[in-house]
Amino acid sequence: MYKRIMVAVDGSEIAQQALAEAINIANTYNAALCIVHCIGSENEVDKNRGNEILEKAKSDTNVLSVETRLLNAEAEYGLNGIADAIAAAVYDWKADLIVVGTSNRRGLERFYVGSVAEQLVAKVDSSILLVRSK
Repeated sequence: MYKRIMVAVDGSEIAQQALAEAINIANTYNAALCIVHCIGSENEVDKNRGNEILEKAKSDTNVLSVETRLLNAEAEYGLNGIADAIAAAVYDWKADLIVVGTSNRRGLERFYVGSVAEQLVAKVDSSILLVRSK
């Protein structure tokens, strides 16, 4: 069913849960897996931290075909938002499923901060699996 699965990670516990789901689905369907992490600028500290997050995520996988991508929302895609960069990566890589964790923000915090996962729902045509914290 799914052949190209992308999962977005940020080092959080919910992202680890999303990664575990993506790995399970990739193994079930013998699908390729692409793990992405998005930064907002060319800051070396952010790039190093992003690469550490990706390497940790990759080391947790047991999928046959796995790659990682460090996305830079501003430099690579000319965009300002993390969701825009991930949506562009989904399109570029031709993912047929995107897996993302979603927090349980409520009320004013959700209104003001929003959610990358929520924004992705509006931006991509691929199927999306939202993983909530346990």
